[in-house]
Amino acid sequence: MAGYYIVGLGNPGSEFDGSPHNTGKLMAEIFAEKYKGKKAKVILPDTFMNQSGKAVKGIPAKWLILLHDDIDLPLGKFKIVFNRGSGGHKGVESVIRAIGSEKFARIRIGISPKKKPNHRDLMKYLTRKFKPSESAAIKKISKKVLEALDSIIAEGHEKAMSLYNSN
Repeated sequence: MAGYYIVGLGNPGSEFDGSPHNTGKLMAEIFAEKYKGKKAKVILPDTFMNQSGKAVKGIPAKWLILLHDDIDLPLGKFKIVFNRGSGGHKGVESVIRAIGSEKFARIRIGISPKKKPNHRDLMKYLTRKFKPSESAAIKKISKKVLEALDSIIAEGHEKAMSLYNSN
């Protein structure tokens, strides 16, 4: 059996650490720290978000699990999806183009505040640092995201979706 590749999307550079747009990267880092490469290979692209596909070229879609932020989900929520379009997320678009398929598992991690930023203010919101209360919500959900990753690896995305998408 080939192994899974967990790809955490984010932007390079310490100035983006702790920002909403780097939530996927953060979750992948937490997974890597916990499992030390024993369950899956973790990839943290060192490119900007819209060039993320460069890091996944050659990975078969069925072995890819993509972690990324999602402004359409409330902060502190997540959803597992499979074989879906990018929803306008430039990093996801880049990955889909690079591997030529949408048939991979993704964990969409909600980052939307109660009042969603308008289009003009979106990039400013995505690249600013989380407030302490927002960081706490992300830290709290990380345990469930890691459980969902474990479930995808052990039992497949369909089982994981049935277990975790009701929350």
